[in-house]
Amino acid sequence: MKPHVICHMVSSVDGRTWQSRQRPTRGKSGNLFEVLHDKLGGDAWLIGRVTGREFAKRESYPAQAARQAYPRTPWLPKRDAAAYGVVLDAQGKIAWGRSDIGGDPIVVVLTEQVPDAHLEALRAEGVGYLFAGKTELDLALLLEILNKELGIERLLVEGGGKANGSFLRAGLLDELSLAIVPTVDGARGGPYVFDSESEMTGPTAPVTAMTLKSCETLEGGAIWLRYDIENG
Repeated sequence: MKPHVICHMVSSVDGRTWQSRQRPTRGKSGNLFEVLHDKLGGDAWLIGRVTGREFAKRESYPAQAARQAYPRTPWLPKRDAAAYGVVLDAQGKIAWGRSDIGGDPIVVVLTEQVPDAHLEALRAEGVGYLFAGKTELDLALLLEILNKELGIERLLVEGGGKANGSFLRAGLLDELSLAIVPTVDGARGGPYVFDSESEMTGPTAPVTAMTLKSCETLEGGAIWLRYDIENG
């Protein structure tokens, strides 16, 4: 069964998401993302490789051969957590140095071509992993696996923009939670709420309708918008 998927982000009025670049500085609204995250009540949250790398505590794993071959099946040492931190890392680039983020067990999403040595390093640190494709990630398959293996029914997709954009273009988002704060970025090159790996032309998502379900004015002039998304 597919979980209910909510893309949750906080952005400036020009749609940018790097808080450090936004002016004026956010002050009291600095933890707004986490406050709203908790209100949404997800069973798991998901980020992409670039965002995930910001949480890693190691630069790399030791370059050594694996002691054995590992099956390309889920390895999930913790199956009873209140919430999980799911990280897309198709090629196995992140060396973690930790097994949780804020108390939520890390679950890395890999492709089957990741070497055994990387799987061995993840196991040694207690980092869970699963596979969602042979050479490229299949996000629809990932959602099925998360529900089957961990019972995930409500997933918060929380960036970066490329990860968000991948779910959007795959027609897998059911809802958008977007808090717009009264700041601007205005510089070229900053990340957006939705982005892509390369320049694209033509329709980029199968969205057929977006229905406003709530609009709330928050402290400091921020606006929290929630939309139901319909995909064709």
